[in-house]
Amino acid sequence: MNLAVRRPLVALCAMLALIVVQAILDPTGLLALVGWSGALPAFDRGLWPLAPYVVFVPVLLGMTWWTTARAGDRYWTLVPGLVLSVLLAQAATALAMTGDLGASAWAAGYVTAKAVPAALIVAAFARWLGGRTDRVRRDPGAVWGPALLLAAVAPLLSGLWWTAPVYAPAVPVARPDRGLFSTAVAMLLLAAASALCLRWMRARVPGVLGGWLAAVVAGAIVGVVQAVVATIADGLQGDLWPLMSAYVTVADGLSFGVCVGWIAGVGALVADRVRVGRGARVPLYAAAAVAVVALVVSMVVPYAGGASAQGRGAAASIPSHFLRASGGVIADGDGNQVLLRGVNVNQLVDFYAPRPDVPVTRPLTEDDFAGIAAEGFDVVRLGLSWSALEPERGRLDRGYLDRITEAVGWAKAHGLYVVLDMHQDSWFNGATPDGTACRPGTDPMWGYDGAPEWATITDGAPRCQFQGRDISPAGDRAFQNFFFDTDGVQTALVETWGRLAEVFRDDPTVAGYDLLNEPGFGETAPVTTSLLLGRFYDRAIDAIRAAGAPQIVFIEPSILWSGLGFDAGPAAGFTQDANWAFSPHLYAESITMDRSLGITPIVSMKRQFALAQRVADQYGVPLWSGEYGYWGDAADRVARLERYARLEDRYVLGSAYWVWKQACGDPQGGIGDVGDALIPQDCASGDDLPPRDDLLRILGRAYPQSAPGSVSELSATDDAFAMKGTAGEKGCGLRVWFPGAAEPSLDATGITDLETAAVDGGWIVTGCAEGDYSLATK
Repeated sequence: MNLAVRRPLVALCAMLALIVVQAILDPTGLLALVGWSGALPAFDRGLWPLAPYVVFVPVLLGMTWWTTARAGDRYWTLVPGLVLSVLLAQAATALAMTGDLGASAWAAGYVTAKAVPAALIVAAFARWLGGRTDRVRRDPGAVWGPALLLAAVAPLLSGLWWTAPVYAPAVPVARPDRGLFSTAVAMLLLAAASALCLRWMRARVPGVLGGWLAAVVAGAIVGVVQAVVATIADGLQGDLWPLMSAYVTVADGLSFGVCVGWIAGVGALVADRVRVGRGARVPLYAAAAVAVVALVVSMVVPYAGGASAQGRGAAASIPSHFLRASGGVIADGDGNQVLLRGVNVNQLVDFYAPRPDVPVTRPLTEDDFAGIAAEGFDVVRLGLSWSALEPERGRLDRGYLDRITEAVGWAKAHGLYVVLDMHQDSWFNGATPDGTACRPGTDPMWGYDGAPEWATITDGAPRCQFQGRDISPAGDRAFQNFFFDTDGVQTALVETWGRLAEVFRDDPTVAGYDLLNEPGFGETAPVTTSLLLGRFYDRAIDAIRAAGAPQIVFIEPSILWSGLGFDAGPAAGFTQDANWAFSPHLYAESITMDRSLGITPIVSMKRQFALAQRVADQYGVPLWSGEYGYWGDAADRVARLERYARLEDRYVLGSAYWVWKQACGDPQGGIGDVGDALIPQDCASGDDLPPRDDLLRILGRAYPQSAPGSVSELSATDDAFAMKGTAGEKGCGLRVWFPGAAEPSLDATGITDLETAAVDGGWIVTGCAEGDYSLATK
């Protein structure tokens, strides 16, 4: 057989065999190059269900043939060629599914963990079975010209690249919004890496592909350098974050090289021809001029219009008695920062019942709200279930809505704010049906909570779990159908949010709306968890504002944040609304994947706070953690909570602990002798056990419920409290909670009209402040 055909044919067969073997062995449909979840084919929903097969596979096989034919003489030129093939196929697939070029190009990088092993395996087969090779060395031709050209286009085409939480302020990235110095350094770094790779690669791989592969490898090199800088900037904390950040930066670099690197390949060929006719330095000078112009344009164009107009929901348009997002903090209409600290209440959630004879929730009464207020909390994150709210499509259940309204009324009576949380876990409350044969590696599972049956479209994918409830073919397919609005299920939830917001639009007790608890990732993250999740949020916010509701909207990243400790999340600018808060769940060292696997933390608790604040700052919105805690029976749970409390004070953060009460039949806790919560339940009698005072002592420590201007420093322990703040003008909204029977003895500076009043469980200190002020226990 002709060697020009033999080696590409071997590579093609090896790649095809790898696709088939992985699809058979992967029980989830997520781990293989082309997975199959067990879902039935869907031919009536456009291209997205078929794209992995009719787009990814042909593009991958075609690129595999071409890159092997052109770069297959050497193993280490073929490997990047096959990585290029996989990532380009993924980008094409995402583009066919979403129509968004920028998101598709960026998202391609996140199959790097699949692409690199596949490339190493297929390249080995191609080299071993592909016949002899002729290792020709060529003149590399133009190097610096195409290298500078690639660097020049980087800030102009930056799109979603280099936006993840891993990019600390010190990390150079070619993004205009990171400033001139960072962009210039990143461009120089990319140009140098590209020149080095062009000199090596073009001597071994001819044509456009040589320059293209050089850009791919250069992108990876830049990613490695960025990861090193990020590790130095963020420090070592005994977690796996340096490895995770390296994966993200290298993935960004690879996908940038894959999707933009052809410019270097074409530029190199053009430069070669210009060199022949006009001299070697002409292309270099031209490329350098283009790079300088590109840098200037990238700095000027985004800001040419001056300050942007205020978005919808801007603070000036919100009635004064409602909370709002203002200057990176949650505030009231009088200019006071409001610190929302409280608990999750799950007693209205429609959970699956593992045993019908064991209740899945505790009754919700006014006593719960009185008890929550007596612990010093000022907010309740109230879990709701779409399945109970809208069991029949298009009609809200009046009885369930009355229970929500009653709960909000009880909260108001006890001085508590409420965040209405559309709760879900693993999409719906259906369990594995009897007789289901789970694929090897997966197990039958309980149901949990979330969507109604009519909004659950699994296409026959098995309700089986892989390493936990959040990786389930049925749940993943249901989320995928939600993201693509199959049968209008996403539209239905958007409309439901509009109707629910209309009910509470005039009630300032409702601090805001948490649109979807821990959204799943579907089948094509991060396209789903970034682009499509952002589209849903934008639609839901529009519906809420159209209903006349001015409250804050709380936006969560996907379940990946709770499971890994970080996530990309919707891209900045996904909504024009200004009144929203970033609300990740800070479960590091708790329910994150590392805990279940018994390995070193992926992200330490301390680092997760920093990452969450970094993302909130990038969005320009307040940070509020909707869930944390849940350390189970860990012997050091008190010590972990104390660490969390110190960090929470350091970041002046509001949060909601999981959970106030948990019934013995709640599927999230299993069925045991005790229902685990702040107010435990004796499963034998059904009665309350003594409160977890060891935890409530920490959770109920002193803190400012509101403070004029903003709080700059905060610390509180059992026997000491200190805070500092700054108010631009005199404000009398200082309100500080102190627990215990003894009246606090305080030193104050810059504070007038200081008063102390006894309340259930402790004391409330009020006063007025102007300029810099401080309050501390003596």
